[in-house]
Amino acid sequence: MDLAKIGTGTKKWVVRIVVGTLLFGVLGTALYSYATLHFVYSSGERVGFVQKISKKGWVCKTNEGELAMVNVAGQPAEIFAFTVPDDSVVKQLDALVGHRVSIKYEEHVGIPTHCFGDTQYFVVGVKDTQ
Repeated sequence: MDLAKIGTGTKKWVVRIVVGTLLFGVLGTALYSYATLHFVYSSGERVGFVQKISKKGWVCKTNEGELAMVNVAGQPAEIFAFTVPDDSVVKQLDALVGHRVSIKYEEHVGIPTHCFGDTQYFVVGVKDTQ
């Protein structure tokens, strides 16, 4: 298709459609990201031993951790991986590495990228149980 032969009105509509489509895509992605980060699918508490907490990522640095949950002595521990978005909670977890703790978490399903965290479980609170 030769754009030189198309009328000025048609060119304007083509530009409007392209710009509108791009704008709709950007706004749709932003709204979807907002919804997945601000609406909680489920929440709860888990008890176990903080095994590790670290800051990970090439571009987007996120705080990631693991909780070892042991039900019966001698059984292998189930590992619960989590993300910590709040730096004050990270400091609390750093102080409690190796201790038995209760963590409060929120599950966010469908997060679009790993820039918000490697897991869908976001820790929002922690308390020492010893």
